[in-house]
Amino acid sequence: MEAQLKTQQEAISFDKLRKQQRIERIEAFINRMVRNKAALVGGLIVLFYIVIALFAPFLAPYDPFAIDLANKLQAPSLEHWMGTDDKGRDILSRILYGSRLSMGVGVVAVLFGAIFGVIMGMAAGYYGGWIDSVISRVLDIMLAFPGILLALAIISALGPSLFNVTVAVGVFSVPLFARIARGSTMEVRKLEYVDAIRSLGANDGTIIFLHILPNILSPLIVQGTLRLATAILSAAGLSFLGLGAQPPSPEWGAMLSNGRDFIFSAPYMAIFPGLTIALLVMGCNLFGDGLRDALDPRMKS
Repeated sequence: MEAQLKTQQEAISFDKLRKQQRIERIEAFINRMVRNKAALVGGLIVLFYIVIALFAPFLAPYDPFAIDLANKLQAPSLEHWMGTDDKGRDILSRILYGSRLSMGVGVVAVLFGAIFGVIMGMAAGYYGGWIDSVISRVLDIMLAFPGILLALAIISALGPSLFNVTVAVGVFSVPLFARIARGSTMEVRKLEYVDAIRSLGANDGTIIFLHILPNILSPLIVQGTLRLATAILSAAGLSFLGLGAQPPSPEWGAMLSNGRDFIFSAPYMAIFPGLTIALLVMGCNLFGDGLRDALDPRMKS
């Protein structure tokens, strides 16, 4: 009885210590992010895109679907800041509305890959044995295919649409999150506080999701931020090939594909969507690199 009470007290004390350490890590993380100028620039770029996606209906000067053949292929001017396309639609308005589609696809695809990947990886890392073997072999098969080819195969089976592109990009993101979650879980489950919590009668679900998951979030958050850039770029590439968003959707990849037919007569039709994609991807990568440096304990001064 005394030994059990002592174990409980040690577990409570250790839990309080870990909470205090977590608060200190958060403070150190904020300080390192503030000092990282590239990460701040990347974060501001991502925040800018989030704002325009949320307020696109208020910021867009024209209806992005309104056809005006009398004003088609107009060069950038004070009336149309980014010009008009081959159907007279305002390119700026379409880019603003397209931010909702492109960023939405990227975020949903990353969440899809993260949720399924983390569940699979944590199950494999925590239980081990045949569960680990089966999950690892499934992940190996998925990793045997290049991501874009796996996405093309999925879209070929499901048909071209923005929803199917989201599913395809999410599926080839699963192995990356699963590998990170598996390795991190295998390290954390060996710590003494996990054994102490288990001795108090906590079940596997409580241990996995309430005690192990919070301690492996750092690499998963970094991977999610970096993966967002890849997901947006992959979705735009698939739409560029005609496998994603279908006309008249103002998705950036589809707009870029439409603009290539007028690359000499109206180059702005391709330049502005291309620059929009490049700037967002750069912002995500800069912010993701900053997160990685800030969350890496080896970066502490």
